[in-house]
Amino acid sequence: MPDRGGAGPARALAAGYALFALAAGARGAVQLLTDAGRAPLAYALSVGAGLTYLAGALLLAGADRRPRLRAAACALAAAEFGGVLAVGTLSVLVPSAFPDATVWSWYGAGYGFVPLVLPLLALLWGWISPCGTRARGTGRPAARGRGSA
Repeated sequence: MPDRGGAGPARALAAGYALFALAAGARGAVQLLTDAGRAPLAYALSVGAGLTYLAGALLLAGADRRPRLRAAACALAAAEFGGVLAVGTLSVLVPSAFPDATVWSWYGAGYGFVPLVLPLLALLWGWISPCGTRARGTGRPAARGRGSA
């Protein structure tokens, strides 16, 4: 039986990302279409977050079969986490820049801090099931360090 490389957790994460792609993307798109002048930066950031979640869902959905997708999913999760920290910190320090909340405002407080936790879970999955470093057919991580190719 072939190694599935953490298929269960990857699929669960992909489902979470897909849900947030819909939630963040739809919310931001509706807000931009109906009231863009009120908080264009916040609404555009929500649409951007939705696109990030969509990319994460697609990468995670194929990550159990393709190591490059696994590595890309980890890189995206790291960038997303940085975005949550940056937007979250900016929304705390300069609240006037966000007259209406984004998905990542206050570190995702409006969404139960899931936007903060989701990329951490993806990175944890990548750490437990190393990002792009599975040895072919063994189910074990590839050798690392000195003397390994």
